[in-house]
Amino acid sequence: MALQVGIVGLPNVGKSTLFNALLKEQQALAANYPFATIEPNIGIVPVPDSRLDLLAKVVKTTVIKPATVEFVDIAGLVKGASRGEGLGNKFLAHIREAAVICHVLRDFEDENVIREGAVSPKDDLHTVRLELQLADLATLEKQVEPKGAVDRATKERWQIISALKKVLMDAQSISQILYSEQKIGEYGLTQFAPEAITMTIRELSLLTAKEELYVINVGEASLGGSVQEKTIQFAEQLGVKPGRVVVMCNQIESELAVLSDEDRTAYLKDLGLEQAGLDRLIATAYKVLKLQSFLTAGEKEVRAWTIGQGTTARQAAGVIHTDFERRMISAKITSYEDFVAHNGWKGVKEVGKLRTEGRDYVMQEGDVVEFLVGK
Repeated sequence: MALQVGIVGLPNVGKSTLFNALLKEQQALAANYPFATIEPNIGIVPVPDSRLDLLAKVVKTTVIKPATVEFVDIAGLVKGASRGEGLGNKFLAHIREAAVICHVLRDFEDENVIREGAVSPKDDLHTVRLELQLADLATLEKQVEPKGAVDRATKERWQIISALKKVLMDAQSISQILYSEQKIGEYGLTQFAPEAITMTIRELSLLTAKEELYVINVGEASLGGSVQEKTIQFAEQLGVKPGRVVVMCNQIESELAVLSDEDRTAYLKDLGLEQAGLDRLIATAYKVLKLQSFLTAGEKEVRAWTIGQGTTARQAAGVIHTDFERRMISAKITSYEDFVAHNGWKGVKEVGKLRTEGRDYVMQEGDVVEFLVGK
């Protein structure tokens, strides 16, 4: 399962600086003028996972393949982007496949960095959301009402589209009503099966139906004190859940990204931080999207694989190779903790910590797995 995060925001709020830090190199142009990013930047970055190093030592391999996140950074959106202002709207198509939208919001003061429309995190979020809503509305308005005798599914699809249009015309994001039983009722969506609504949204790749994260880009001086307290304060300001907000200084993250692990740890300690903002961002994305990892460990490599919570063993096998889902027979499974504590496959088997599970076994976070696949 590929996890793709689309980075959006106004110009000069720190999107490209964040992207550079994510890649651990300056691949995106971070310049002090609007529209420095004129092509979408796409980068695949590893998910921090200290378990893999220990697994590699146990099975005596040097090949480590972490799970990955794909980040897409597009040109800054400005007010009027949906009508062609600026360049950001041109690249919205590049984030339509993203699983989550990451809003980068500016809360730092720097007279050397132009404020291109940025006012405050709350106002900036409203501006960007409005442009995404207008972009979705344009997508829906391109849909043609079916004529004549049509099947029930086609008729329902059009009714769902009509209801979603009303949501957007009321200046609301689709995600804002999907998780509210009252609001779904207000727009007449309760008469449709949730699967039908989800399918229509997915077919049209609607931006405002996606999960959202919020990166608050603060100045270095603002990192002092409790990050948790600041997270709660910004969440209240934006009217969102604290679990979706990540407070960080993108410039510091860019500096941290090029340091050795030892220097990085020391720098974080000096700043009074337990974890880098980028690590918190990826962890937050996993949590919001209800994702988890299972692990494979052998002489050739150790690897982390991303799956959704509730995934069965058969479906997890299909993540490794599509044919495995059909051909899977069973799975040998142990926990990461037991695998390390008992020095690998042989050890967990000797102490009775290795079990055989069938296709319908529900995978757990940190399962170390070896699939038995038929021909």
